[in-house]
Amino acid sequence: MRRNFRNRARSGLARGALIAWLIVLPIAAQAWWAWNRHEVLPVAEGVWEVVNEVGTGAQDYWCGIGDFAIRQLRSKATQRIYVWQAVGPAVNRPGRKSVQFSFAPPPGSSNKRGYSLSIKIPGYSLNAATARYYCFDRMDDPFFRRF
Repeated sequence: MRRNFRNRARSGLARGALIAWLIVLPIAAQAWWAWNRHEVLPVAEGVWEVVNEVGTGAQDYWCGIGDFAIRQLRSKATQRIYVWQAVGPAVNRPGRKSVQFSFAPPPGSSNKRGYSLSIKIPGYSLNAATARYYCFDRMDDPFFRRF
């Protein structure tokens, strides 16, 4: 009698784990992890968001989208990447912040190029190679660990 109960409990547990895994699989499959371990997720057709981590700065967002553009989308190094929506609440990860990027400028934005690194101005842009360069900018930092 005990053996049957244990077998049923184990098979029920295995079924539950399988169902949970199948539910989570489509969500996890959409995420892409950049070199600096920031998630890059689709928001709309041609728009992606880079989700923050603790201590994320502008260079981390640009690293994430630059790495995604070159390694995942296989874009050219000269491809311009635009801030579609400035830093704000994440669409795919509630409770976190993100910056949305696109290969086209958002409608009505100013396409001025500045001298600082910005994630607060929609339409601000860098080319993919420059954005990805920020992944390697912190390699000398002893507190920055690549996982």
